[in-house]
Amino acid sequence: MDVGTKRIGVAISDALLITAQGMGTIHRKELNVDLEEINRMVKENDVSEIVAGLPISMNGTHSQKTKEVIEFIENLKKVVSVPINTWDERLSTVFAERALLEADMSRAKRKKVTDKIAAQVILQGYLDSRKKG
Repeated sequence: MDVGTKRIGVAISDALLITAQGMGTIHRKELNVDLEEINRMVKENDVSEIVAGLPISMNGTHSQKTKEVIEFIENLKKVVSVPINTWDERLSTVFAERALLEADMSRAKRKKVTDKIAAQVILQGYLDSRKKG
C-alpha cells in the first residue's frame, strides 16, 4: 500500500510472490471506512501479509507524514488479521510518475494511476528484497 492523505494505492503480488501488480486506488473517506475497505480487499484476495510504504525523509529521519502512516498502520492492525510490514518508500511516487511520463501518459491519466503504480513499486521492492535475503 501507498498510504496518502487523499488516496491509498494498492498492489498485490502473484501467488509465487515474484511480481507485483497494481490493483487499484482507494479514495480516502474516513478512517473506519478506509480500514474496512482494506479489510475487505484482504479477505477477498486471500492476502497473507500487508506491506505499507513508510515515507522516510531522504536523510533517513521520520517526518510528520511518517508518523501519520505509522498511526494509520496501528489502526489497521486492529481490523485485519494478517501481519503488516513497512517498506522504505523513498522515491516510489517519483519513480512511478517518471515511468508514466516516459510512457507519454497525459497528466489526467497519470493522476488516476500514480498511487497504484507507487504501491506496485513499493511491493516489488519488498518482494525483491525477500528473494535476496
